[in-house]
Amino acid sequence: MSIEHASITSFRGEHTRLGGTGDVVILPDSAHTAALAAAALGCEVGAIANSLLFDAGGEPVLILTSGAHRVDTAAVAERIGVDRLKRADPEFVRRHTGQVIGGVSPLDHPAPVRTWIDPWLRRHPVVWAAAGHPAAVFSTTYDELVEMTGAVEVDVETGVETGVELGVPEDRD
Repeated sequence: MSIEHASITSFRGEHTRLGGTGDVVILPDSAHTAALAAAALGCEVGAIANSLLFDAGGEPVLILTSGAHRVDTAAVAERIGVDRLKRADPEFVRRHTGQVIGGVSPLDHPAPVRTWIDPWLRRHPVVWAAAGHPAAVFSTTYDELVEMTGAVEVDVETGVETGVELGVPEDRD
């Protein structure tokens, strides 16, 4: 009998509290990259929502990006109105998320973290994200992920234009 890691158990509780409907899946091996997670799940790498924590002058900023994209930190910093985004070190990540790099989930953090989301994730009917541990993921939809996290759309790549400016979502009426 195996015992579930405490971070996964905590994630499950928060996921349920927020009304999450997807499944939590424990992979046989850690999936520290979007490519590894996609291979283990049999999905496109673009359907993996990477939870990337950045340091914006001491404030944590979480960017949920498609596994098929790289974040242009200078462009995103300008779009969300911060001076600079710096990749967070492991101690900063653990302090602000309670989780380790490679297993950072979009939710279940010790305190709220301002969150933005890559609108390209909308292209996938099922999105997969880390569930608090490098070997745990959960399924969700783009809309459910936005609802659970309060994320605001922002284009993460250089020169991408979809009507989203400075992290303000498009009018969806």
